[in-house]
Amino acid sequence: MSDLILNKLFSLKDQVAVITGGSGVLGGSMARGLALAGARVAVLGRNEARTGTVVAEITANGGESMAVLADVSDRSQLEIAREAIIQRWDQIDILVNMAGGNIPAATINPDATIFDMPRVAFEEVVSLNLLGTLLPSQVFGEAMVERNQPYGCIVNISSMSAIRAISRVVGYSAAKAGIDNFTRWLAVELAQKYGDGLRVNAIAPGFFIGEQNRDLLLNADGSLTVRGQKIIDHTPAGRFGKPDELLSTLIWLCSSGSSFVNGVVVPVDGGFSIYSGV
Repeated sequence: MSDLILNKLFSLKDQVAVITGGSGVLGGSMARGLALAGARVAVLGRNEARTGTVVAEITANGGESMAVLADVSDRSQLEIAREAIIQRWDQIDILVNMAGGNIPAATINPDATIFDMPRVAFEEVVSLNLLGTLLPSQVFGEAMVERNQPYGCIVNISSMSAIRAISRVVGYSAAKAGIDNFTRWLAVELAQKYGDGLRVNAIAPGFFIGEQNRDLLLNADGSLTVRGQKIIDHTPAGRFGKPDELLSTLIWLCSSGSSFVNGVVVPVDGGFSIYSGV
């Protein structure tokens, strides 16, 4: 296969991508990766300074990007963001639902039990992750289906905790399991009603070091915590992932190279999800 064909299959040139949660460690890496593949990238987040930093990095490397401030739990803010993006670039081709995370109150500490967790904490983390995927999919997905010929790609972000029972993170696990099911459901819904130009898939990252989990996995001196060591012991690759190791899967799912791939959840996990521990 010639380089020309490969470039065509995996190029995102002239496409417009929206990435929620694009100012975090993994989200920022994904935003930069989409730009390197040729996409014009709208980095959506709540923190103006951090979102602007990612946009500045993309433009400094010759890419085209814009910052969009919005909360993924607020539909009206998302609709304003959609209009701003369409006003600048006329279309939306790609949505990456990266926004999400956990909160301490929805995590079961070693000295607590499930019976101690407040309902409001569970609802908050489910809202952040599951509704924070549903609402952008509705708002930006609507722009995809309203084109003369419906076209677009949605990539959701799952988790190892959706696939296997991981202690403590009960709210986060339930929300991410919901995202897996929503990914499959929406893939069928859009393809049946609007044609094969609409696709929905997900990536399930293994363990990567980010702002939210750093203190759980690493000590102040960079050594592994007890929990971090357990994860490494159950990861055949024997290490945590690097943010850029998500990019090839993301670009593949967003490109014409995966035009017949729909409704899948792809683990990028160093083998964590398949290892029994024996």
